[in-house]
Amino acid sequence: MEYVGQVPAPPLDRFVDDVYYQTGVPGHRLMTVPPMPSAHLFLNLGAPVRLYDSDPSVPPAVFADGWFMGMWTRRFRVEFPARVRLVGVHFKPWGLSPFVGVPASELRDRWVPVDAVWHRSLDRIRDRLGELASAGETLRVVEEELRARLAEAPARGLDLVRHTGGRLATSYGAVPVGALTEAAGVSGNHLAAQFKAHVGITPKRVARIYRFARLILSVDALGPAGWADLAHRVGYFDQAHFGKEFKDFTGHTPTEFLALRRRFPAEGPFPPMPAE
Repeated sequence: MEYVGQVPAPPLDRFVDDVYYQTGVPGHRLMTVPPMPSAHLFLNLGAPVRLYDSDPSVPPAVFADGWFMGMWTRRFRVEFPARVRLVGVHFKPWGLSPFVGVPASELRDRWVPVDAVWHRSLDRIRDRLGELASAGETLRVVEEELRARLAEAPARGLDLVRHTGGRLATSYGAVPVGALTEAAGVSGNHLAAQFKAHVGITPKRVARIYRFARLILSVDALGPAGWADLAHRVGYFDQAHFGKEFKDFTGHTPTEFLALRRRFPAEGPFPPMPAE
């Protein structure tokens, strides 16, 4: 399956990691996606996609069109159709905030139809994308849509969240929350409230997801499995906690994950795994 992605031009790059176009026959139709430091927009131009929450109390969802996803704090599964044609946006953790009119907490651990957020817009967007042949033209149209929807003035607290969230991103969650509040000159409660409004979760939980992302992206599937050293290097100082969080986030033990990744190398910047 072909993946074509690009970082958008300023000012979108302050809020978006990449805009991408995914097409072709998937090597694996059912994929597990661990928590990653990203919110999402998906515009489906192909057959329906089915989503499964790792929480068994949440029913599966089927999307024939498009959906938003806020920050996820647990794994989920995606079941692709036999042939994929999908346009996506990987937002930074705070990146959805200036494009949607709902608190980020309402999108946390949820998939929401596009028209529930961008009212009566999806058909227009999909019709326009459906007429385009190349990946480059498709990505240009999505960037234009995002640029038109970018709020002219940042909402209250967004600059604070973007600045402190940026420090978490560059350190992969290694900056203590106390240091963030001290540098920003605000209380811990105030910072947490602003993160919940613009990200959907607290800065402490964002730091956990960045730390886990660094771990996953640092794994060399072809090399020796030095899990203890790698976990310590990225900030896990309790091996029992590391093992539990790893299993919660991926559905596998570290040994099982490494075996799976050796069989199926990661593709693209965000590492879903074949579900077995």
